Amino acid sequence: MNPQLTRITRAGRCIFLLAALSAGSAAAQTSAEKEEWISLFNGRDLDGWTPKIAGHALGDNFANTFRVEDGLLKVNYDQYESFGKKFGHLFYKDPFSYYRLVMEYRFVGEQAPHGPGVWALRNSGAMLHSPHPRTMGLNQDFPISVEVQFLGGLSDGKARSTMNLCTPGTDVVYEGSIYPEHCLSSASKTFDGDQWIRAEVLVLGSGQITHVVNGEEVLEYALPQFGGGAVADFDPADKPDGKLIEGGYISLQSESHPIEFRKVELLNLAGCMDNTASNYKRYYVKSQPESCVYAKGVKPAK
Repeated sequence: MNPQLTRITRAGRCIFLLAALSAGSAAAQTSAEKEEWISLFNGRDLDGWTPKIAGHALGDNFANTFRVEDGLLKVNYDQYESFGKKFGHLFYKDPFSYYRLVMEYRFVGEQAPHGPGVWALRNSGAMLHSPHPRTMGLNQDFPISVEVQFLGGLSDGKARSTMNLCTPGTDVVYEGSIYPEHCLSSASKTFDGDQWIRAEVLVLGSGQITHVVNGEEVLEYALPQFGGGAVADFDPADKPDGKLIEGGYISLQSESHPIEFRKVELLNLAGCMDNTASNYKRYYVKSQPESCVYAKGVKPAK
């Protein structure tokens, strides 16, 4: 493993260790240690989110695909006559680069009429490191992104892992080399039925990305970059193959099977790392000096 990846891996493991330690001593946390999670989903409405569904303009929530009911963010197709390759994505308003993302999801109900195939049963995901959604073509099926793929078991006794990786328009390095296939299975268990799953992703810019299911690390890869295929009707200018992807937008997918989210939260790991600043956080791993805030008379550390 090259030195850069070694440092990235160590940083990632330290983050999870610090998180575990801080969870057990919350009462003793200082302001520098207290984790400031952002609730991307507020439990009431889709404020901060914008849909992009293939064949429809940005912002057109065709057939009320994305909605909030009973405090849950739902992806539903009860107003569809036919799915018709209307792959959709619900984009959060802000881009991120270094972060922990936690989602609690469950699959429910039946696949949309005339779905794309058996492969799409209990299949959805979260797309990371996407360009701004306004760059997507009208008929573009998927954003160029790193996809954290959710799969539910089909109650047939066969293994079907979740928190897998798929790469529409991207490549990653896995076990030291570019992974040649579109999707990479994780080491997770199979989750049948409508049970809630806690999915966590640790993202370190253009370095390491780690997938965790119900507290268990199931997949790790690094160096996300433009490349590969499995995306259609995109602007070639938005896909400079070989260029590392440092960050981007997050979206939740609609891929023909209903899915619900009760939590979508993010801990930003990029910020002020100057301990003389009032907004210094010990858990930051990416320095953003321009974000530092100082009390009157306090000078930045040198």
